[in-house]
Amino acid sequence: MGGEGQLRGRARRLRAGLVLAACGTLIAGCASMPDEGNMKKVEASQRPDSQSQVRVYAMPPPEDAGAVDIVQGFLEALTSDDPDFAIARKYLTKEASKNWHPERSTTVLADGPNTVADNVGNSNEGERTYSLTGRRLATVNAQRAYQPDSGTFKQAIHLTQQNGPNGGAWRIDAPPAGVVLGESDFERNYQAVNKYYFASPPKGLGPARQVGAQQGLVADPIYVRQRIDPLTETVKALLEGPSNRLDPAVRTAVPMGARLAPDAKSLTPDDKNKLVVPLNARGDSLVHDQCTQVAAQLLFTLQDLPSSGVEQVELQQRNGSRLCVLGKDRAETVAPHRTADLPAYQYFVDDKRQLVRMPGNAGSDAGPEPVTGPFGDGEQPLRSAAVSRDEERAAGVSLDGRRLFTSSVVSKGPLGSPELRSRAKSEKDGFSTPSWDGRGDLWVADRDPRRSRLLWLAAGTGEPVQVRVPDLDGRIEAVRVAADGVRVALLVRKDGKTSLRIGLIEWAEGKGGQPDISVVELLEAAPQMEEVTAMSWAGVSRLVVVGRESGGVQQMRYVQCDGSARTGATLPGLTGVKEIAASEDERQPLVAHSDDGIVRLPSGAQWQTVVKEGRTPVYPG
Repeated sequence: MGGEGQLRGRARRLRAGLVLAACGTLIAGCASMPDEGNMKKVEASQRPDSQSQVRVYAMPPPEDAGAVDIVQGFLEALTSDDPDFAIARKYLTKEASKNWHPERSTTVLADGPNTVADNVGNSNEGERTYSLTGRRLATVNAQRAYQPDSGTFKQAIHLTQQNGPNGGAWRIDAPPAGVVLGESDFERNYQAVNKYYFASPPKGLGPARQVGAQQGLVADPIYVRQRIDPLTETVKALLEGPSNRLDPAVRTAVPMGARLAPDAKSLTPDDKNKLVVPLNARGDSLVHDQCTQVAAQLLFTLQDLPSSGVEQVELQQRNGSRLCVLGKDRAETVAPHRTADLPAYQYFVDDKRQLVRMPGNAGSDAGPEPVTGPFGDGEQPLRSAAVSRDEERAAGVSLDGRRLFTSSVVSKGPLGSPELRSRAKSEKDGFSTPSWDGRGDLWVADRDPRRSRLLWLAAGTGEPVQVRVPDLDGRIEAVRVAADGVRVALLVRKDGKTSLRIGLIEWAEGKGGQPDISVVELLEAAPQMEEVTAMSWAGVSRLVVVGRESGGVQQMRYVQCDGSARTGATLPGLTGVKEIAASEDERQPLVAHSDDGIVRLPSGAQWQTVVKEGRTPVYPG
């Protein structure tokens, strides 16, 4: 029986490949899975990854399908473009279909699930039990949020034989919880989209610094099935609210309980690219300003769906009355989407240990020039520096790493006393490269082995606040605060290895007029890399990371702040990368410190050398 099943599986996969080549559609195949014996691998994840536009159609179970074919057909149906998994349900008993909720979780395995027969359970007539096993990479929860989740996966799947002629048809009466599929099928079927919510105002900063703090938008990445009405699913996800992980740091303008109207099945923009979003009765309470905020959230969210084409959003009451309408031209006035001012310059420390700048446009012929002030005239040699997002001030670390200064970079003046001092004895320790947040406050890690800590300085001056990182296991080597001011990326070193962690910044009222600041919910954001050597924010929800996988060579790639990474997201090779800088404006070129000096990567081009000597390239932030 096993050999016969294997032969059928090969033939059906061959036919599937022929159909794919001939007409751009793929009919699911069936790999072998004997009733007894050793572990076999489902071949679903072995399809080519190149045709993301190809639709994959599930096949219903044949009338004479054996238990092996039912399990295999069900697993193949989970990888298809089947709305509501209607075909997958045909492999289940009626009761199992009623109680199975595939939308609640998706388990992503390194490869398609392996199957092994439970020989003890299969001794009963009319019953079969198999185990699905594999190496788990992540789960996507009911909120559509991606969560890295490494470890061993094992779940049982049970079948019974229904009453009927010739012993009856086999059906699954105990399916796996949710959807289980391999990484390549996940990448083919699912699309990353950023939902947007408003940053909650930080507590403890004082009333004067709260002005405008609520208006910035924060990206909340999710995954939707990219060929199963992604526009409607994305709108639903936005209305349902932020993911549990981001919820403490953001707010939404959507009223509690407001959702799509019950009769709104599928949303499509009209011929003028206006999308009408009818809400249920809970949405009737929206006043105009709140309504335009919801519309802005929707507009920016749908811009992350390239195929949506939405340029205007109209919210309606359930009875069809208009609540408000907002176009893309006005959305930025309601809620700044990204940094309000795009960076004018890129910066680095040159061979004279001065802070220099060069035009942000990589096509400019202008070379590096020293900044104005003490950081540019050589008064204080620098090891590293960071420039505020308004490009008016900078923070610099002395060559020995033990002193941190701040100074203007637009006007001349004497350099004041250090804002901070480190007690680190070795020059390789001391302060990390600083980072400015969107409010003009400064963050830096003191890497003194005897007293390592993360520090925050209001406006870059005054009494520092030690930031608590309760889940920290290791020493912070580098810190980068995201433009949204809600997330912070940390390089953490432990036992000779460095990993990338993303945390949320939590604010509370402190003592003596200072805020109580914590970094919580630390997430390993590049789990596939054994060693991370450099990183930078490279957009509203992604970072560019330099590191290497186990047994591999150094590489650069993009990773999402939720820990997900798309296959093929590597960048052109570069020798000996020590530092990397990117802008939240994704149109700006990458800048790196490598064995070739300071180099940058314009869009669609190769790496270009700027100068042979230099270090610490940074964008404002």
